Amino acid sequence: MPAADLLTDTEIDQRLTALPGWSRDGDTLRRTVRAEDFPTAIRIVTAVAEQAEQMDHHPDIDIRWRTLHFTLSTHSAGGITALDFELAARIDQVAAAH
Repeated sequence: MPAADLLTDTEIDQRLTALPGWSRDGDTLRRTVRAEDFPTAIRIVTAVAEQAEQMDHHPDIDIRWRTLHFTLSTHSAGGITALDFELAARIDQVAAAH
């Protein structure tokens, strides 16, 4: 996968308007998803893992019973890139389907 370019603060702010539920925390994007129950939470994590593997871009995921915390950053670029927004959109699709 080619190196991703860091987005500017303005680009990040603009892109965040299209992703309700996501927020910026320094050099990361964050979102919390609450599932109906623990098995559903694990199904969401599995579906996100499949998407991340296809992209070769992997989120940090903290699982707390039925609450999932996703953190995205392009470590190789040192911050937030278009890859993070693409994965965020895919996570939103997965969460909405479950």
